[in-house]
Amino acid sequence: MRLGCHISISKGFPKAVENAHKLGCEAFQFFTKNPRGFKGKSADPEAAAQGRALMAEYGLVAVAHAPYITNLSTPDPELQAISIASLKQDLENAEAYGAIGCVCHMGKHVGEGEAYGMARMVETLNRLLEAYTGPCQLLLENTAGQGTELGTRLEELMEVRSRVEQPERIGFCFDTCHGFAAGMYRPEEWEDFVAHARSIGYWDHLKAVHLNDSKFDHGSRKDRHANLGKGFIGEAGIARLLRSGAFEGLPVVLETPVKDEAEYGPEIEYARSLLQ
Repeated sequence: MRLGCHISISKGFPKAVENAHKLGCEAFQFFTKNPRGFKGKSADPEAAAQGRALMAEYGLVAVAHAPYITNLSTPDPELQAISIASLKQDLENAEAYGAIGCVCHMGKHVGEGEAYGMARMVETLNRLLEAYTGPCQLLLENTAGQGTELGTRLEELMEVRSRVEQPERIGFCFDTCHGFAAGMYRPEEWEDFVAHARSIGYWDHLKAVHLNDSKFDHGSRKDRHANLGKGFIGEAGIARLLRSGAFEGLPVVLETPVKDEAEYGPEIEYARSLLQ
């Protein structure tokens, strides 16, 4: 696996790559734009080229992340159109920066029901992948199940992928906190969970992992990340996930709560120590 963390690109993409390298990252994640808004700038070609060159020099892998406010299942036609335009730009920027994919949360049905939410998500994804024709994959992330979030079961993610017109352009990102909070797995059942994920084909399309502990207990359906070993998954649980070999070859990035990016350096080293 390639351990790393989330890095800000507010001071430019080349600076973000440098910061990731200094923190000891082998992989890093970045937001394509402000995570709370739809409007953003297109990637600067020169800065993107400089960043990609540095990534190659340092042996880094990048993962992009779309804004949190994106809702693939929105029933509002205007908001759907805005979301598609925003995600098209996210994928274009992710491609320019050399990211292996762009992570996006599953949709929220906002009271319209799960069947509607799933159908609307498929419709939105079809329109998005018709508008964006580049090589960057969209990586659907499992959710904790707050409110009307879809994607608390691997079968839901697989169903969405199977129903889109271009399924090969959809991959997955697995969040350890979300999966635990949604009730997908307990650490002591991790190997059985992975075996099930492999049996339904989910693991074949897994491209990235978010490594987070959980501030709330199993099945709470609350999306609150905790620092590794400090939450309900716990040190032994995180160690079990890391040592299982399930994340071999994948970028595994921390999104744990820190006041400053510099705090990620010791936490990455802590994660590496759990592998021993």
